[in-house]
Amino acid sequence: MSNWPTPEAHPALEELAAEGSITWVRRAYEPADLEGCLMAIAATDDSEVNIQVFNDAEARSMLINVVDVPPLCNFILPAIVRTGPLAVAISTAGASPALAKRMKREIGEMFGEPYATLAILLNDVRGWAKGTLPTYQDRKEFFESIVNGDPDPIALLRAGDVDAVKDLIAAAQSSFQPA
Repeated sequence: MSNWPTPEAHPALEELAAEGSITWVRRAYEPADLEGCLMAIAATDDSEVNIQVFNDAEARSMLINVVDVPPLCNFILPAIVRTGPLAVAISTAGASPALAKRMKREIGEMFGEPYATLAILLNDVRGWAKGTLPTYQDRKEFFESIVNGDPDPIALLRAGDVDAVKDLIAAAQSSFQPA
């Protein structure tokens, strides 16, 4: 057993432990805690403990993230905005979780439902494009003609006009048919 003090947990973690959602063993860290694990996250307020967890995890070739200490991480946990099939990851490399949170909110507002809807509509024609358009360049031009076309499909979706976007896609399919 180490000489580190018995840990206290954040109240939210204590609640999760009390309801049985997580298991909390109330004692100091021991290197054996990492046995059989793929990844570790160290989030203590004791730098010595965090460094020890990092060193022990690295010695085992594990994934390790010491929260808010980028040099002691071999993977990151970005803030992620998910809307339908879209996912946008945001990282400040540990510089400011508050900024990442703000960016997550703003990106979610900026690239929300209309973009997710367009992604779904475009995915629906991927099979057609792969089966009909012979080259990567042809498929690239087809999709770019829709995404960057006039009228703007995102503006149409923001206005609630899904049918107009479907019409744009159908028109693009007609104009890209092989001769």
